[in-house]
Amino acid sequence: MWACVSECGKDERHMAHETQSVSGASSPGPVIDRDTAAALMEPLTDLVARAGVAILAVNRAAMTIDEKADGSPVTEADLAADRIIAEGLALLMPEVPTLSEERLHLARPPYKRSFFLIDPLDGTKEFVAGRNEFTVNLALVTDGVPLLGIIGAPALGLIWRGLVGRGAERLMVTRDASARKAEPIHTRPTPGRGNPWNVAVSRSHGDSRTESFIESRAGAVRQVMGSAVKFCRVAEGGADIYPRLAPTCEWDVAAGHAVVVAAGGKITDAQGAELRFGGVREDFIVPEFIAWGDASVACDFRT
Repeated sequence: MWACVSECGKDERHMAHETQSVSGASSPGPVIDRDTAAALMEPLTDLVARAGVAILAVNRAAMTIDEKADGSPVTEADLAADRIIAEGLALLMPEVPTLSEERLHLARPPYKRSFFLIDPLDGTKEFVAGRNEFTVNLALVTDGVPLLGIIGAPALGLIWRGLVGRGAERLMVTRDASARKAEPIHTRPTPGRGNPWNVAVSRSHGDSRTESFIESRAGAVRQVMGSAVKFCRVAEGGADIYPRLAPTCEWDVAAGHAVVVAAGGKITDAQGAELRFGGVREDFIVPEFIAWGDASVACDFRT
């Protein structure tokens, strides 16, 4: 899929730049355009795959589990995956700032121009509970909009990736990430009125406002799952919509945003407005979002 893309930007990536802190944005980095992002797709996919292998290597029955200030869990698997991605990005694109959930103490918002946005283990609760719906999320954001997204689900043997304007695909991956088989994916049209429609919902983060939104539209068939896999089900046409009308964080959304849009969908807030990333809010909160498989109906379903 990406072979037809120009290799422009390769020399630019190796130009001498002052190396920034892995999460710092004290000075703006370069603007990464679509062609340069396309040239980065394979090495970035490699990083996500390697992070997934590191997560699978952790013994869940004996691992260390700590608690963050907000009460959410963090494990040695989160930190191992984050280390691999941080070191890889520092070698690959040292001039581009990164923001990771696990290195927020280094964050210097706002992030302008281009930056990487990472959740090294999305769905830690799923991981701790012994389920397989956890992911590695990596996004490249340019001018506040996710341009490239990669979501790896190592326990499922799958990686979804997309580049806005160039399409999206799903990769079947061996457990050691040594082999991959890719197929293009696309969102599907919303079923006509009166027909059942599939909605992806969170197993661990239900809320009354999202439930009211779903209940107000007859025929909803719920698909309950964890992590950013919900975005991927929309992107591949397995679900029609994924609403989350409660606060979450930018690193939970950005990679899925890029994959869904690249696959033909759209992400908005409940009023149909576009989302912005990079520290519009200093706490990096996304108050709400809806992932639409069929971009043409987004305005028809406003809350």
